Amino acid sequence: MKWNVGSTCQSCVTSNVKWTDGQNNNAGSTAYWDVDGSSPPYADRWGRVTTQWNGTGKETIGLGWSVTATVDASSTAIATANFGTSGIDEVKELAPRCDDWLASSAPGCVLPYFKPTWTLDTNLYPAAGGYYWYMQQVMPDHAGSKRWDSLMHYLGPDTLVKTSSGGTWTSDNSRNVVCGTNSSWSVHPSDASVGSVDCDEYAMASTHESGGYPKSVNLVTSGTKCAQLFTDKMGDGSADFGLHADTRTATNGPSGTERCGRAAIPSEQNQKAFSGFPAPTWRMLDGDGFFVTLPGFEHCTSTATTCTWRKIG
Repeated sequence: MKWNVGSTCQSCVTSNVKWTDGQNNNAGSTAYWDVDGSSPPYADRWGRVTTQWNGTGKETIGLGWSVTATVDASSTAIATANFGTSGIDEVKELAPRCDDWLASSAPGCVLPYFKPTWTLDTNLYPAAGGYYWYMQQVMPDHAGSKRWDSLMHYLGPDTLVKTSSGGTWTSDNSRNVVCGTNSSWSVHPSDASVGSVDCDEYAMASTHESGGYPKSVNLVTSGTKCAQLFTDKMGDGSADFGLHADTRTATNGPSGTERCGRAAIPSEQNQKAFSGFPAPTWRMLDGDGFFVTLPGFEHCTSTATTCTWRKIG
């Protein structure tokens, strides 16, 4: 019986397999089991191999193994068997991707099959958090919602999408469609205590789900096609603030079917709520999926009723 190690990589240096037994003693350059190998320390075999990526750009490395066996009863009575491999090629759950795209750090590798979760601090940014939660529920694709098992996908520096002038498409280009100078956005009047506000879009301009991204399932021609919302005092005599429908154009407010949103959110919340997104730390590249959770609003069950923010911790 043999364990066969294999890898698929164009720019890798792979070491020879180092074999040890169950007591970590050297077991030689090859490993197999025979009829005499049933007693310790010979029954166990551990194989170790190092694959080092030395490439440029990015590359997904296939790391695999198989187990085969041969039974040789005589010179003519020979049988072989294959006990399977490391997994399904299409899934690649253990296939690392290595890259040198991030100028701020040394080349590195990640397992892109794993989908991380970004948790927004809704204690610090309740207006942004409530707005994002609302949009996750009503957008047809529920972008970023774990409840709906719907990933958002990062717009990375390695995107192949180009602008009309041939430049690389960036989040600024997406944002211009929804909240830019030509998007016909104007600030909805609100109580002075709200302070300065900005146009905040959902899904974020740094994702493939943005209404301004050319290949987005949510693509719109203008931010006027998005759900229009704004932050203001509740108007019930309390000091509380809430998220309201902007009815200046759509008399009845958002229909609940819009593929994007734009809201007048306090400037600090708009600028900081997503600013800590750790894309470089997570070595995220174009198309990598992630979820967004909003703990201060995850108890909410319906957009048809008013739901109150909860402080976490």
